[in-house]
Order: sequence, then structure tokens, then C-alpha cells
Amino acid sequence: MDSATSEARTPARTPLGASADQGFKIVVVGGFGVGKTTLVRSVSEIRPLNTEETMTQAGATVDDIRQVRGKSATTVAFDFGRITLDARKVLYLFGAPGQERFWFLWDRLFSGTLGAVVLVDTRRIDDSWYAIDRLEHHGTPFVVACNDFGGPVRAGAEVREALDLDPRVPLVDCDARSRESGKQVLITLVQHVKHRYADPSARAGLPRQEFV
Repeated sequence: MDSATSEARTPARTPLGASADQGFKIVVVGGFGVGKTTLVRSVSEIRPLNTEETMTQAGATVDDIRQVRGKSATTVAFDFGRITLDARKVLYLFGAPGQERFWFLWDRLFSGTLGAVVLVDTRRIDDSWYAIDRLEHHGTPFVVACNDFGGPVRAGAEVREALDLDPRVPLVDCDARSRESGKQVLITLVQHVKHRYADPSARAGLPRQEFV
């Protein structure tokens, strides 16, 4: 899918206020080519740090690109973006690489994470299993966002069943190219995390955060 955002971008560099002293970390995970870099790019207030490299013929024997024929570059470490919440609080976004050969990086990225977005291409829904498994293993709150690639829309109940999602895990539709759509995904995640922290029975295993 095209990585251009659908709304006007803010200036390329937005200075971080000197009073900002509280950072929260969110990780965007999912399969290869589901739009993680695009989502981080669309919502970040700064020019994102991308570690994309051009895909070559040599990599065709390593990465399965049959379902992402139009993809010409891929993340080889992580993407990084930032959103200022207020004068003191800042949200840091990390996009994880999707290829199986880079999965060893995920556990490191999950360390200290407030929550995660699992981005899903419903045409390749099985590619989301590993991300959900690792997040559940770490006890990290997450939401699932179905990225719009212009194909047939799968019903939420069908997606939930295919992913065997806990009923409490939010499931939303999104367009990773749209800043407003991406912001709504992050808002849904923050609301979900706040609910988890407010529920004593669900608080065990959550990363320690001061979230108000």
C-alpha cells in the first residue's frame, strides 16, 4: 500500500519542550508488510526515524513477498516516532520489523512498553499470530487494528474467531495512511490500558507505569 499520509503533515521537526519529563512507550507490531512503518509515519509529529532498506533479489529467498508484491523497502531494525501529549507527557512510538528473521528484536522492544498495537492485514491474518502470542506472553495490553488495503472487509466476529482474541481486547478498523485514523487507534489503546490499570484483577503482570 502507498505510504503517503492522507492529511497535511506538521513541520518536519518539532522541538520537544523542556518541561517534558514523562515518556510512554507504545510498540506497533504485526506481520511483514502490514503497514507498521506507514502508521508510525502518519501519526508522528516529528520526522520519523526509519531503518528501511531497499529489498533486493537476494532477499527473495529469505522473505516471502508473494502477498506484498508492491513492497520495495523493508524495516530492518525499528521505526521511531513521537507525539507530545501535553507539557509534561510524551508518547514514543516504536514500529517493530515484521520479518521472522528479525523477531528476536521484539522482546527487547516490548521492555517497558505501556501497550501495543497489533496491525493486521485481513488477507493474511495468520501473520498476526506471533505478535499476539508474544504480547500475551509478556502480559502487555494491546489492541488489534485491521488495516484497510482496499479488499473485502471481514466481519469483526470473523476476525476475532480467526485470532482467538480475548473478548476484552479491542478490535478496530483503520487506514494506516490516515493520521486521524491512526490517532483513533492510539486513543483506543490508551483507553484500554487505563481500563486495565483500573481493574485490580487485570493489573497483575502489567508493566509498572504512572499513567494519569
